Amino acid sequence: MPSKLLTLFAVVIAFTVTSCGLIPTQAKSSIEAVNVDKSRLAIKGYDPVAYFTEAKPVLGNAQYTAQYNGATYHFASAKHQSLFTGNPMKYAPQYGGYCAFGVSKEKKYDTDPMAWAIVDDKLYLNLNEKVQGRWVLNKEELIVEANDIWTEIENTPVSEL
Repeated sequence: MPSKLLTLFAVVIAFTVTSCGLIPTQAKSSIEAVNVDKSRLAIKGYDPVAYFTEAKPVLGNAQYTAQYNGATYHFASAKHQSLFTGNPMKYAPQYGGYCAFGVSKEKKYDTDPMAWAIVDDKLYLNLNEKVQGRWVLNKEELIVEANDIWTEIENTPVSEL
């Protein structure tokens, strides 16, 4: 009987160690998949919902926040915060907020909240307005390319691309 108890104990310990070993990997994956600053703030504090509701970038307020995929988002109002928390996949920028043009070239670049577009009800950000101008000329094809590439680079650190 003691040997069965010892075996059960060993299995529980092994499971616990294995499970704990997965947590850092999962955390690293989500960290690499989202473009945030050192405090984990996304889109430099701009309200992702405002791009849809006001058709322009609007700086959010730290009073209204939500967490999604390891990032903190700020909102201009409680209403925008509620819309986001009700459907974050609709409002969060594509490619974790990395530059859409860059992702189509297998890179993860930072973005400028002023360089944006809504395409097929999805928010895309780009490095700057100059890159945005290039991206807009061929956005449909570049989105298809970036969608395929993103699944391959999503969890890859920026330094490795």
